[in-house]
Amino acid sequence: MDMTELDALPSAVDAEQLLALADGHHARTARPLGVREAGGHLVKAYAVEAPGRKVTERDEEAALAIAGAQLGLGRARGSAGLAVLIVHAGGDGDYVLVQSWIEGYMSDLAVFTGPAGDPGGLRPGRAGLAPCVWEAAVLTHERDAYVRCVLDGVGALAQRLTAWGQDVIEGDLR
Repeated sequence: MDMTELDALPSAVDAEQLLALADGHHARTARPLGVREAGGHLVKAYAVEAPGRKVTERDEEAALAIAGAQLGLGRARGSAGLAVLIVHAGGDGDYVLVQSWIEGYMSDLAVFTGPAGDPGGLRPGRAGLAPCVWEAAVLTHERDAYVRCVLDGVGALAQRLTAWGQDVIEGDLR
């Protein structure tokens, strides 16, 4: 198939679904929640909020507890000790993502899902669940910040980690 001519789409391409998603796409707000300690790791935390939703202090505390439990076995999993936490008050429920940097330039990702406004209801997401477009925007920034500040950074490790902690994304995500 010549990809310059798309008169006939492959059977798996759902044009109606893709166009509906495009029509409903909107900005979501991201805001940094600071660098915390959880499970022996330095954790840079973010809130991502759908229109009309807010990440509360209670949501943050629950997400940090989840992150601490997830990261607690970090050394056994090859962790380098740095992680990103996303607390997402979504349009269809709540999500917590814990992404940590591990050996060999790799990362480890865990996704938790639950009903809106019920932090106690967050459970591990189904196998294969990956970040949504807004969460992926935060993780893309964080990949770049990790490379820029830690891997390619200059100075003592403390200086690099301080720069990493201050290198945040905020505002509208598309």
